Parts: sequence; structure tokens; C-alpha cells
Amino acid sequence: MYTPLKSYQVIISLLKQHGIRHCVLSAGTRNIPFVQSVENDPYFKCYSVVDERSAAYMALGLSLRLDEPVVISCTSSTATCNYFPAIAEAFHQGGQLIVLTSDRNPALQGQREDQMINQINMYGNFVKKAVNLPIVNTAEDLWHCQRLVNEAILEVSHHGKGPVQINIPMLAYMSRCTESECLTARPIRRYTVESPVPDWEECAKVLNRDMKRVMIVCGQMSRVSPALNELLGKFVSLYRGVLLADYMSNVECPEALNPFLAFDTRVMSDDSFSDYVPDLVVSLGGNTMCGIKALLRAKGGQFEHWGIEESGEIVDMYKGLTKVFECTPEYFFRYFTEHYEEMPRSTAYRDSVSAYVHSVQLPDVPYSNNWAVARFVRRIPDGSLLHLSINNSIRLVNYFGLPNRSVRVYANIGTHGIDGCLSSFVGQALASDKLSFLVIGDLSFFYDMGAMRIKHMPRTARILMINNHGGGEFHYSTTLQVDPTLDWHTSALHGNVAEGWVKSVGFEYIAVHKEADYEPAIDHFVDPSVDHPVFIEFFSDMETDAGITHMIEEVNRNQTVKDRLKTLAGNMARSVLSDGAVKKVKKIIGK
Repeated sequence: MYTPLKSYQVIISLLKQHGIRHCVLSAGTRNIPFVQSVENDPYFKCYSVVDERSAAYMALGLSLRLDEPVVISCTSSTATCNYFPAIAEAFHQGGQLIVLTSDRNPALQGQREDQMINQINMYGNFVKKAVNLPIVNTAEDLWHCQRLVNEAILEVSHHGKGPVQINIPMLAYMSRCTESECLTARPIRRYTVESPVPDWEECAKVLNRDMKRVMIVCGQMSRVSPALNELLGKFVSLYRGVLLADYMSNVECPEALNPFLAFDTRVMSDDSFSDYVPDLVVSLGGNTMCGIKALLRAKGGQFEHWGIEESGEIVDMYKGLTKVFECTPEYFFRYFTEHYEEMPRSTAYRDSVSAYVHSVQLPDVPYSNNWAVARFVRRIPDGSLLHLSINNSIRLVNYFGLPNRSVRVYANIGTHGIDGCLSSFVGQALASDKLSFLVIGDLSFFYDMGAMRIKHMPRTARILMINNHGGGEFHYSTTLQVDPTLDWHTSALHGNVAEGWVKSVGFEYIAVHKEADYEPAIDHFVDPSVDHPVFIEFFSDMETDAGITHMIEEVNRNQTVKDRLKTLAGNMARSVLSDGAVKKVKKIIGK
């Protein structure tokens, strides 16, 4: 029989799946749910030691002798403090202790609750990792709990051996074990280049024989080697997979598909995505703004996720992580292309995803930030550097697309903040001998405008600033559009212009207020013979810009083209566009 407490069920399930059986148990109240569960499970070998200090030292001796992780479990408060000397010794000797500290209701911390101290990360630098589990009430809590327990268990022998702490809060200790079965938690395995050969071979067998629908998702990478580009192409060709890579991935591979608009959550619903759910997702690189992340996350558990993380870090961004490969992407893809097994494979999945991505339609749009970006990206020279400030700049460049993937694309989406886009661009431009472009919104520009006076500004710097007089992203958000005070502080409506400052720091300044001004400005902007930095300030309107972006998304929703356009002209356009913009949209779609 097992405790009904899900956090302890997760721990018990994952201990078994990770092959950990030895438990040294100390008497107490708060750890009764765990103690009674494992002492009645024949898988575990349990030892009773009342004194927590002795229990921890005994577990240390057992771990060092067996070269295995050993669990220690006690009640809350000072009982947990008694573990400290042995934990310190284990840290210095490499003893693999999994320290389970039972805890009370976290809401009562500091409220003079009996037998309660702050146990979160209480062992400080003497444990390799400390996690504090959530109280499991929802599916989200369960996913979080499983991830944390996996992280702690894996860390006990990661880059050296040592102790880890798992703190388990609970509302009530539920002393009776009433569950006949324990849940089966999802284990996460870590593979390194030093892992036993049979472990890698087993992964290759799973990939070859079980994974019919393979999706590779590339996140942000500042540099991609020619070898990796070649291996990515070879891997998706052999396994009939799909390679999804937006421009921030800097993947330069003919097989790469940009999923940005096709898999935008405003374009594709969770139900519609069901047709494209893979059997396996392989992820590499950093963050991505593409909606594929949210769509996959909503289907977590319906596929396996193999993450390539050179640090070995557990990154379960799709809520389905099963394997972490601590190696370079080159090593991963080389291994699995070399261990490819020839067998009949269907191209149906690859063909359906490719056909869908290529079905994206980009209608002509009226004067707006969309119009400006669409015309700029068509003209950007091959091999240039392009930095995108957050949200709109990233979205629109990926919607309208670059001429080819030789352009190196950067954006500060590791933290995804408004600050520092201009400054980062200057640093990147300094390290490039190519024309270097920045697409930035007015709020981001004014936030970081001090970077314009950096004395090392290269002559190759080109800045396109969209000035729609505020935070257009907040007008784009349909949940905020009904807010009558939206422009007061959220979108920060303003009437500022950049001209005086830009000229004072040595940039050539060009203002664009109408279509006729823009083409000659872009001609000059992309001309490599211009030997000084150039700044274009493109003026538009927040509401119109947002409405045009919604129009593009509406055209690509899962309807027939005719229905999309009717919907656009009828319901959507009037609700989000000004009267003048509605007329322009109607003209575009021939209404």
C-alpha cells in the first residue's frame, strides 16, 4: 500500500526507475507517508536508525561501499539539522546521499507553527542540488514535481558524485497508506559521451524502429558549424524527419523549414496541431519565440523529447522530456546517422508538415510596420548581420522571411527583455565586416538610446526604427485592446522622435512618413558604398500595425482562403483597425 500524497508517489516511482533501493529511515511523523510506503514495497531495502546523525553517517558508509545512491528520510525541523555533519562529509568524499526532508504547510512558515523551520536549501553549498517540491494538486504541479525529482536524482552522480536534497512540503502527513498502486512517474535519463555503449545503442534502436514521425526543433544559436548543417540535412533525410528552424537558429540547411507563421498559436489551434504531433522531438539550441513551443507543450506526454544539452541541464520545455544528451549537436547527429538502419520509411509526415508550412500566404499589406519590414527583408544583402529587438521585430521578419539563410540573425531572447537590444547590436556590428542591420521599436530604442553615442560605432551600422508612438505589442494583444487606459502607462503613448539625438551622434538620419519616402531610403540603407552609419525612422500607427498583423494571421487560419478573407473583411477588420485602415484592407482583398 502507498501514501495518497502524489509528491511521495513520484519520489517512490522515480527511485525505482533509477535503480535506487537502499533507504535509511529515521522515526518521525512527517515522513510516515514515505516510510510506510517503502517498507511495504519489496523493491526497497530499508534500515531503521532513530538518530538522524547516525542514520546519515551509516547511509554515507553504505553509499561509499556500494558506490550507489542511498536515501535518507526524516521528519521536519531539527531532525533535518542533524543530517548536516554527514552531508558535509558526503560532499567532500563523494557520497551519493539522497536527502528527503519532510516539511509542513509552506503557508505556515514564520507563523510559529510547531516543528517547522525553513528547510529550503538548508544545506547550502554542501549539496550538489536542492529542490523544493510543489504540493501536487494539478497536472501542472505533477509535471513540475516529476521534473524536480528527476533533476535531483540525476545530479547525485553528475560531474562528480555527492549529496542532494529533496524537500517535501505537505498540508497534512496522511499517516495511512490507502493506495494499492503507486503512480508511474516519467523518468528522465541522461546520456554522455562516456555513457556505456549499450545505452547509446538502445537509443539508436528506439529511434530506428519506433519513431516514425521525427521533428527537430532548433532554438537560438549564434553560430552553426558547416558540419552541423550537413549532419542536420543528412539526419532528416535518412529518418524522413522535419527540421524546424526560425531565423534566430542560424541554421543554414536546405531542409530547414521556418515554422514561425504556420505554427503561430494565433493561426493554429491545439486541435489542428493534433495532425502534426510527432513521435519524437529532438531539440537543440536555446530559446525560440515560435509558437511550436506552446503547441508541443499542450501535447506533452504524447511524444518523446530528446534534448541535446551540452551542459547536461534538464530542460523539459515541452513537458515530455525523456532523454538528455550531454554532448555537442555534432556528436549527437553524427552518432545517429552512423547508426541508421535501412528499413522502409514513409515520407508522409515530412511531406504533410512541409506542405503545410509552404501553404502560408503573405498578402500585400498597406503602409504599416508590416509593410516596412516586408520591403526591407527583400533587400537585405546576403551574408549581412541582422539584430532583431523583441516581439514585433522578430515576429515580422520571420513572417515575411529573408531571401536566404546566409544572413546571421541575433536577438536578446535568452531573457527576452526590452533592455539592451541596441547595445548588443553595436557589439555584434563591431565584430563583423559586413553590413549590420538592426530592426527596433521606439520603446526599445528610447530605452537604450545611450548606446548610440558609443564611440566605436562602425560605419556599417544601419538602424531601422519603427516609431508607432508607443508599445505596439500591447495593441497587438487582443486581451488588452479593450482596456480604455491602455495608452496611459501600458503602451506608453508618446510623441517623441529620434532625429535630434541621432544626428548629434553622427548618424545620417532619414524620416519616412509615407510610401513614396521609403524605397529611396531603403536603396541608400542597403548600399555598401555608404561609408557612415544610417538611421531610418519609420512612422506608423500602433493600432493599424496591430490590425495588419492580425490580418496576416487571419488569412492563414485553418479555413479556406475565401472564408479567411470574408472573415477579415467582416468581423476582424472593423474591430481592430481604424476606418482608414479598413478601407485599405478592403482594397487589398478586393472587397
